[in-house]
Amino acid sequence: MDAIGSDEAKAIESDIAAVEAATGVEVVAAIVPSADDYPEATWRAFSLAAALAALAAWAIDVGRPDWVTPAALLAQALTILGAGALAALAARYVPACRRLFVRAGRMRGEVRQRAEVMFLSREMFATPHRDAVLVFVAKLEHCVVIVPDVAYRGRVSTADWQAIVDRMTPRLAAGRVREAFGEGLAALQALLVAKGFAPDDGRSHLPNRFVRGDEK
Repeated sequence: MDAIGSDEAKAIESDIAAVEAATGVEVVAAIVPSADDYPEATWRAFSLAAALAALAAWAIDVGRPDWVTPAALLAQALTILGAGALAALAARYVPACRRLFVRAGRMRGEVRQRAEVMFLSREMFATPHRDAVLVFVAKLEHCVVIVPDVAYRGRVSTADWQAIVDRMTPRLAAGRVREAFGEGLAALQALLVAKGFAPDDGRSHLPNRFVRGDEK
């Protein structure tokens, strides 16, 4: 589902524990295959491929009108529908193709919404110091979202969080999910230490387990 094996998941969990030990904050790392099904990608791909196939058929008819026979017209119709169907299947099952037919802004919005829902559904706001941080990855979208609780307001800026996202994204786009999380968690630890976050009583109120999909 997410190209993360059990050994890699354990390594990410070890990274989470290291961040918490060094900073005293609560960290959750999560990955989902995609934030949405993006049904529009399928019909957009079908429409584009069918239109291009129809244009090609028209050009052939103009160039060779003597080829226009009932059998040829039937073959053209089947070709147009077949091209559309193949493109729709590619958009449905090939991640790179699906991304081509979904606006980047829509994907970012869906990932942000999915991350915020996870933050709430897992009650990450219930930590004693309101210092939870969710590092959320959507694999299809190649998108990283960081959702911090209120303890970071005035201490960590939007640009600081974005710098971590920018370090993770190239590795995620290259399919190196484990490296992306490792880079991001190391950067998170360095940032929070620099901002003055320090270990407290060592107690963790959220599980350090790496979250995959919608598992509890």
